[in-house]
Amino acid sequence: MQAGWKPKSGEPRVLPIYQSTTFKYDTSEQMARLFDLEDSGYFYTRLQNPTNDAVALKIAQLEGGVAAMLTSSGQAANFYAIFNICEAGDHFVCASQIYGGTFNLFAVTMKKLGIDVTFVDADADESTISAAFRPNTKALFGETIANPGMNVLDIEKFARIAHSHGVPLVVDNTFATPINCRPFEWGADIVTHSTTKYMDGHALTVGGVIVDSGNFDWEANAGRFPGLTQPDESYHGLTYSKTFGKMAYIQKATAQLMRDFGAIQSPQNAFLLNVGLETLHLRMERHCSNAMRVAQWLSDNPKVAWVKYAGLPGDRYHDLATKYMPKGTCGVLAFGLKGTREDAIAFMDRLKMICIVTHVADARTCVLHPASHTHRQLSDEQLIEAGVAPDLIRLSVGIENADDIIADISQALGE
Repeated sequence: MQAGWKPKSGEPRVLPIYQSTTFKYDTSEQMARLFDLEDSGYFYTRLQNPTNDAVALKIAQLEGGVAAMLTSSGQAANFYAIFNICEAGDHFVCASQIYGGTFNLFAVTMKKLGIDVTFVDADADESTISAAFRPNTKALFGETIANPGMNVLDIEKFARIAHSHGVPLVVDNTFATPINCRPFEWGADIVTHSTTKYMDGHALTVGGVIVDSGNFDWEANAGRFPGLTQPDESYHGLTYSKTFGKMAYIQKATAQLMRDFGAIQSPQNAFLLNVGLETLHLRMERHCSNAMRVAQWLSDNPKVAWVKYAGLPGDRYHDLATKYMPKGTCGVLAFGLKGTREDAIAFMDRLKMICIVTHVADARTCVLHPASHTHRQLSDEQLIEAGVAPDLIRLSVGIENADDIIADISQALGE
């Protein structure tokens, strides 16, 4: 957790907040070279900032990547990750078992930009998923642990499919975090996170990040990715793949997309994110151990109809979780009560310590009914396609005492 900021003798031990929009230079020529990407350095925080870059480097090293870029939110990270390689007329393939906000971003908003998506069942066989690819397909996308269905992605399978079609695999690794899973080690090419969740860990800051492995060969697939392999006239004909090599993807995302859209993470938020990252390895261990205890308790409770937590032996995704996340999955689990949707809502309303909030994956235990809240924009058919049952309750188990968490659930069940 020490990566990113390396203080020299006499410098601050803690990463400073560079709370400045601009950076001063002595000559016009120095500034001009920065604008032409001929020199590296700082001139405007919308493009780069020392605090942000230190935190991005830390996350890149945690994931085993070559470079990263912070964004203002996880939604922005996923948008940039796809838009960096897709344009109007292009297509990508995506696992249907993903966060509802991402589903809507891809299915509705990006289609308005002329980028089409085909959703596939992540558990389907390789030939079925491959059938969704088209000549204009540019990427394959999935979540390590699907939110809120808790499906575990077979990363190696998805990587084989993506690479057989000459496109990168993009994986949202928010729930597992690099503490429990490093998708690059299993063939993924690009990783995204909502840093708002476990990385921050305290529900203080909204943010996102894109990490590039540096492993995808853009030049070998040059015809499919002209934005990376052909001259960019907005930078005097510079070609990212030739100029920046393994850093091409993040350089393009920063110099082109962040320049034009500006969805930056503030230096203040990056500083707070860094504080969270320093305890991520400790918190994830506690989240997972608490969640396992709660999942086991729920499984044994006669008022509970079902529990989905890949850490449980017998869970459909237990073998995949053991393969990709042997140290644990995350602190989030899903379950349903015997009864109606109204029974689930009444149960949540009786909770005392556990709060009903939109958020997930921070130090405090919280609960949500996705069909009524985060996924309410989806039809019943889309809910099922996304792996969200109408009675699904998403419980994000925090780092409090596990006995206190269980006691609150027990009293809310009327025990």
